[in-house]
Amino acid sequence: MQFTDLKSQYAALKARIDARIQQVLDHGQYIMGPEVRELESALASFTGARHCVTVASGTEALLIAMMALDLKPGDEVITTPFTFAATAETIVLLGARPVFVDIEPDTCNIGARLIESKVTARTRAVMPVSLYGQVADMAPINAVASRHGLAVIEDAAQSFGALYQGRRSGALSTFGATSFFPSKPLGCYGDGGALFTDDDALAQAAREIRVHGQSQRYRHTRVGVGGRMDTLQCAVVLAKLERFDWELQRRAELGARYQRLLADAGIAQVAVRPDRNSVWAQVTVFVERRCEVQAALQAQGIPTAVHYPIPLNRQPAYAHLCCTDCTPQADRAADRVLSLPMSADLSEADQDRVVQALAEAVAKLPV
Repeated sequence: MQFTDLKSQYAALKARIDARIQQVLDHGQYIMGPEVRELESALASFTGARHCVTVASGTEALLIAMMALDLKPGDEVITTPFTFAATAETIVLLGARPVFVDIEPDTCNIGARLIESKVTARTRAVMPVSLYGQVADMAPINAVASRHGLAVIEDAAQSFGALYQGRRSGALSTFGATSFFPSKPLGCYGDGGALFTDDDALAQAAREIRVHGQSQRYRHTRVGVGGRMDTLQCAVVLAKLERFDWELQRRAELGARYQRLLADAGIAQVAVRPDRNSVWAQVTVFVERRCEVQAALQAQGIPTAVHYPIPLNRQPAYAHLCCTDCTPQADRAADRVLSLPMSADLSEADQDRVVQALAEAVAKLPV
């Protein structure tokens, strides 16, 4: 059993993926080839955003978004400590300061109603993370941002395709940033990402920044980066988009089935709010004595993962930048979260085996 079954996905899409890759090999435009614009058009249409700008990775998407917003050294960005390092890393790389807000204990997303108390004269943006495939509570986040004149950048690396109050993740704020890392709900075969915005000027800035700040060849109107998404990777995502609606439906079915099985087994799990759905980038439960549970599952050939074992405000690279004692919910989650195998090609038989093994492992823990 694989944690994310990319082999079965490729087998189902082999003819489409191979044909798309061969098309790029035939025309030879490996950088900014026609598939780049084709993918951007398709993704913008899918999300409902006015603009899509493909970039080299999800990390690059966050960095370019903040560069387009002209983030300066000393500025502050409010975000969550319970996320991958890229969220805070990109803030610090620009000389700004991440300000961490604790999470909701049941969803593990940023506590939207805790954000306003962290706003200062230096605050420039809020960066919620849509974790595990479920969008953060964007309505109150956007409301706080509007009151204080702040930008909102949704880190949607795990939630592409998810809905919040009827709207797609990525098209809910100033910028949406997603990742096409292979294990994501929509992934390529390397690194890739995308930015979404309805703002014409920000979209143009992002397009220039991703090509070293060029408004035209060798005319550098702003500081930029080498942040383009390769044409070959765009071709892979275009092929996968042909099956993506089916995959979202299948993930929804498997996610709901996991919820029922885990509830019947008495296993605590990350909650999904009724005004949104999840694309189940991860199926995550809460367990005590996690290492023992993982070892028991591994002994039965069942892989697991921990997203994330140490909150960012306790990581050596970031602890000096912000509080280490004001995020008890993130600390608690970091000790207990455990993610289970999930992909659109997961069989129900394997799903049953995962839950049964997990229930048995938990039942054997000392009281």
